[in-house]
Amino acid sequence: MSEEPRTPGQLITELLKERGWTNRVLAIVLEVNEPIVSRMASDKRPIDAAMAIALEDVFGVPAQRFIALQGSVDLAKARILSRPDPKRAVRAKIYGYLPVAEMVKRGWVDVEGMRDPEAVEAALRRFFKVNRIEDVSAFAFAAKKTGAGGGASPAQLAWLHRVKMIASEMLIGSYSPQKVDEAIAKISPLRAHPEHMARVPRILAEAGIRYVVVESLPGGKIDGACFWLDERTPVIGMSLRFDRIDNFLFVLRHELEHVRRRDGIETPVIDVDVGRHADHELETQERVANDAAREFCVPQRDMDAFVARKAPYFSDLDLIGFARVLKVHPGLVAGQLQFRTGRYNHFRSHLATVREFVLPTAEVDGWGNIHPIEM
Repeated sequence: MSEEPRTPGQLITELLKERGWTNRVLAIVLEVNEPIVSRMASDKRPIDAAMAIALEDVFGVPAQRFIALQGSVDLAKARILSRPDPKRAVRAKIYGYLPVAEMVKRGWVDVEGMRDPEAVEAALRRFFKVNRIEDVSAFAFAAKKTGAGGGASPAQLAWLHRVKMIASEMLIGSYSPQKVDEAIAKISPLRAHPEHMARVPRILAEAGIRYVVVESLPGGKIDGACFWLDERTPVIGMSLRFDRIDNFLFVLRHELEHVRRRDGIETPVIDVDVGRHADHELETQERVANDAAREFCVPQRDMDAFVARKAPYFSDLDLIGFARVLKVHPGLVAGQLQFRTGRYNHFRSHLATVREFVLPTAEVDGWGNIHPIEM
């Protein structure tokens, strides 16, 4: 062949020339009408899979070659006839990148239906406060996430923006670093009773810390976040996805340490699986926050002594007695033992729930409640 065929018709024509065949001969061999062969040779009739196999039998050329050439021709024709639609990429970003369906369901974006891309795009631009929907992708680099994995996921970023939106509307007392320490001191005596967690939101508000509870989005697991609306306005967001007293107080104290250290002023900090990562996997600010949280839940010198005395067997009576001495709820000791032993199925009966006490006194979005907001 003088030149590589670019279409199935050109290939058929070259093969006929090599053999000295006419279209009529090929038609007889294939047991089809001659016009069919003529149309195939002139690329006016596409080669389907069955015909490609028949041509393979006749010429010994793999059927895949005929199919590949036909695919190239079809694609070239489609590119000529098809009009470029830059909105396709935008729609892919809207519906594929962001958790739009859940955001609509939760009332975060106000649209009549999912099938109106322009209305959805406008609502999302309002939600994220951007001029172009393409700019939403920049938020992938706008928050640091606990542990490995780089930036936050779309679901986590949507959650973060919802927390920020609610926090921006709150009217609370003024903030000072001294008030953070005072708030921690006020929360400390509450550790013995789950129902006392209801007082936490007010204590934080009096300290000038905007505390918001937003239920996490599906696939966007998150425990908490710390960021600042400005240099004097800290925000703590929590999801309460683990409804247990030890997790609640650990995450809360972890985020308060971020506030004490002024973490998150330039880059919001999103915390995932707080207290469950090995310390060597974490940045310094996360290790420090974890240390503060552990010490707050159960003083670590006391915990070390308890483990040294009782390991490897820890009875419920020992756990309860130790908690009473420390004046904390047994669930805090249970949580520390689970972490130290890696046996997360033990002592579960002591892990009291707290969500029912926190939600009525906090700024909340989720669990069937939509926080009032002007769209």
